[in-house]
Amino acid sequence: MTFKALLATKVGDAISTALVEFDQDQLMPGDVTVAVDYSTVNYKDALAISGRAPVIRQFPLIPGIDFAGVVEASSHPDFVVGDRVVANGWGLSQTHHGGYAQKARVSGDWLVKLPATLSTRDAMAIGTAGYTAMLSVLALEHAGVTPDMGDVLVTGAGGGAGSIAIALLSQLGYRVVASTGRLAETPYLRELGAAEVIDRATLSEPGAALGKERWAGAIDSVGSHTLANVLAQIRYRGAVAAFGLAQGADLPGSVLPFILRNVTLAGIDSVNAPQELRRRAWTRLATDLAPEKLARATRTVGLADVPGLAVPVLEGRVRGRTVVDVNA
Repeated sequence: MTFKALLATKVGDAISTALVEFDQDQLMPGDVTVAVDYSTVNYKDALAISGRAPVIRQFPLIPGIDFAGVVEASSHPDFVVGDRVVANGWGLSQTHHGGYAQKARVSGDWLVKLPATLSTRDAMAIGTAGYTAMLSVLALEHAGVTPDMGDVLVTGAGGGAGSIAIALLSQLGYRVVASTGRLAETPYLRELGAAEVIDRATLSEPGAALGKERWAGAIDSVGSHTLANVLAQIRYRGAVAAFGLAQGADLPGSVLPFILRNVTLAGIDSVNAPQELRRRAWTRLATDLAPEKLARATRTVGLADVPGLAVPVLEGRVRGRTVVDVNA
């Protein structure tokens, strides 16, 4: 049996992708086989497909760091045929065939059953970006950041994770300030729930080791000088959840926010998060994310469209979330 897949190959230093008919017998080992409905295009997917970062570690490989679909075969005790499931991270698109295909075979330990109120399309409208945003919200809550403490900043606000973070935080009662390099997107960001939109240039240059206290908390997808400046402006006992490096992987900052203001910097890893935390995140996404805001932030493409999206995503020219209908 064959099915449609997007396969990445490498010749020299060049990575290329092509739609192929893939033989199901060539899927990698796993105790659950899933008929995939949807995948999505995340920042990490764009890095993988473009070759700008060594995400894919063996070739040929089906990319796609997440997928949602329906179990069609299982020897795992937690899953039966017909279960609707989602997978994010683990080895997908790194050492294991990922979600840009009509079928996937993985370990059941990588899967989470979808809450009843979320469709498989909803799950990929959220995707790894939105799931990471939820992990970030959970980290702020764990650090004690509450809506009455003041503004919460979201950097990289126009991207997938930023868009979902704004929607989640505003739904939970936080006053959200969105930082973006695309001020033309201000109406969109306000529709998602941002009370204020600022130019990312105010945060992206080298700044003071300790600035005026401005933010009760922040969710950062940018890194580098932006993250350093955000930390310098966090209020006493505030917190930052950080998961991105769009500006850079460096952190040219100071210890002063940590030792003078008791600021918390929480790193967010979506790839290897434990199952208990994943289930908690997806349960909260089903209740805390307004469906109309998710719809406003989402568009749908086919498998053949994915390679052409890599560079626009990396350059910050793609707004919100992009769902991939693998059966289109």
